[in-house]
Amino acid sequence: MMSMNWNYPTSIWFGEKRINEIQKACESLNIQKPLIVTDPGILKTNIIEKINNSLKSKAAIFSDVQSNPTGKNVELGVTFFNSNSHDAVIAVGGGSGMDVGKGIAFMAGQERPLWDFEDIGDYWTRANSEVIKPIIAVPTTAGTGSETGRAGVYTNEETHEKKIIFHPKMLPSIVILDPELTVPLPKSLTAYTGMDALAHCLEAYCSDFYHPLSQGIALEGMNLVKHNLIKAFEDGSNLEARGNMLTASSMGSIAFQKGLGAIHSLSHPVGAIYNTHHGLTNAVFMPYVLKKNRNAIEEKIISLSRYLNLDDQTFDGFMNWIIGLREQLSIPHTLKELIKDNSKFTEMSIMAKDDPSTEGNPVQLETSDFLDLYINSYEGKL
Repeated sequence: MMSMNWNYPTSIWFGEKRINEIQKACESLNIQKPLIVTDPGILKTNIIEKINNSLKSKAAIFSDVQSNPTGKNVELGVTFFNSNSHDAVIAVGGGSGMDVGKGIAFMAGQERPLWDFEDIGDYWTRANSEVIKPIIAVPTTAGTGSETGRAGVYTNEETHEKKIIFHPKMLPSIVILDPELTVPLPKSLTAYTGMDALAHCLEAYCSDFYHPLSQGIALEGMNLVKHNLIKAFEDGSNLEARGNMLTASSMGSIAFQKGLGAIHSLSHPVGAIYNTHHGLTNAVFMPYVLKKNRNAIEEKIISLSRYLNLDDQTFDGFMNWIIGLREQLSIPHTLKELIKDNSKFTEMSIMAKDDPSTEGNPVQLETSDFLDLYINSYEGKL
């Protein structure tokens, strides 16, 4: 596999064994004392050892990170960061580790609380941009694409809501995409994170917001998923497939600058309340939201089916491909198989309606629509 350096939207170092260049990345950003931020699962692999072996001085590690990260995770990380006089973050892992790492680098010098910087209007201008620390992102999963995003998603423990915190300087300065780091990923997480990348590209593609750059990226991102996700799932040592999925994941995050939609609006409350895996939850909701949006997106989906060279290049053909892909990846068809509780649907529907992702959905949805979607997905009614 060839090595490449890309510069959209940030510096991306792609290729096998690129993690060995982590010291070079630190030097290019004048980083002297980085803090490695990761999750407990990564500590069970040799990934952090590889990073520290490539650094001139062994870096300290912060790993108090939940699978659906919380504001408390960021607060504890900021305390650790400042008490040890770190000057940057190396964020390692899936979306949880990278989001917490980005949050720590962002909040280390701020005087206002995290929730004051929610992705609403110009709230990001409340931050002191001069004290935000540099970030190097090292994804170990191919799903969230947080390495190319300017935001993080955190659960507010008091309200049980997921909130998107945004600032342009939360975008990592250097991203290292090394497919070898994703090889230890279990089959199930390969599937869940891969479907997350697909959801990002699909919702961005379907959004009506005008962003032709993201539209093209979303289209090719889905093409990479189609040709590589099953390969990576069936043979985790396939570095070409792993590399292509890492690329698709980064592309998904770039693409959803254009917008997301109801898949994410439905998924965020479920993750916040039940701590389900985000990519898996997105995958469950995907066909139900596609059906709900059909009248607004059918022509787009037909064009997408042609680009993907599906056997049946119709809306129904695309739906069948999605359902078949989920079956191949052992993704459940119903929400009931994830949470086994339908008592909070009314509460969750209000949360979904208020979720910032809802604005990008191609069909305007009300709280009652989200309630219908929760009920239908729970019972498997397509």
